[in-house]
Amino acid sequence: MTKPVVVGVDGSPSSLDAVGAASHEAAIRGAELRLVHAFGRSSSHLPAGGPPWNPSGAGVRELLDGTLAAAERRARAVAPEMGITRDVTVGEPLVVLEIASRTASLVVVGSRGLGAFSSLLLGSVSGHLAAHACCPVLVVRGRPDPAGPVLLAVDASPASEEAVRFAFTEASLRGADLTGLHVCRTGSPDVYDGPADPPFVTYDETRLREHAERVLDAALAGPRETHPDVTVARRPVAGRVRHTLIEASADAQLLVVGARGRGGFRGLLLGSVSQAVLHHAQCPVAVVRHRGEDPATEGGERDHP
Repeated sequence: MTKPVVVGVDGSPSSLDAVGAASHEAAIRGAELRLVHAFGRSSSHLPAGGPPWNPSGAGVRELLDGTLAAAERRARAVAPEMGITRDVTVGEPLVVLEIASRTASLVVVGSRGLGAFSSLLLGSVSGHLAAHACCPVLVVRGRPDPAGPVLLAVDASPASEEAVRFAFTEASLRGADLTGLHVCRTGSPDVYDGPADPPFVTYDETRLREHAERVLDAALAGPRETHPDVTVARRPVAGRVRHTLIEASADAQLLVVGARGRGGFRGLLLGSVSQAVLHHAQCPVAVVRHRGEDPATEGGERDHP
């Protein structure tokens, strides 16, 4: 049985956009949609008359009914026949979503929210959810090009294999092309050509392109054979990682990244690259964590692309 798609709901316009995206994801997977609303114990957005541990208290039920009813209407508009469940619980939203991810195929959140969700993508919180969730996390933002490709950020690390598989599956489900993008930083030892310090370093352009193409070939070869229906384009680029990803996302319907990586993508959710992508990408971003890693012990170097 296909695991459900979980979406965080708080009544904000951003969360309703997330519900719409989650409904589409559930429909193409043949999965159930699970609407999750969490009351943080110190949440300030609760109405007067009902304590946060009593969702049936005065005023609270009206809030829930309105918020969840609006979310369900949005979902039905996308997929009228889809199975939908409502889950209202007490707890910090990020903790609740992290727990929900253990039995989900995908967790979907908006880029801005209300109350306890308002900081969802501010600072390290977004990195915490994306790096610790037990399934991929889709952050709905920007204005995706519905005719654009699924854009996959490719690096050379084994930890990125889950992201590659997810991107191919997503492209297949969506009937979309896939573009594998590898950003080869000009400071990489693979392309460095001579002892000098920036900005006086010279680079062998042929070696740079050959290196990038090897990375793309190695990452895309296996999934390409198992997904013959997906048209794949390779895009080797030399430059700065975050700027390249943000610029390329303008023509994509989805950007897929791994939670950790090597080279230009190392520490993607732990430093400036993650914040740039999650705050400024021009299309939704799916973050896929390597399941062989222990979330409690994850580390990584801060990128300075």
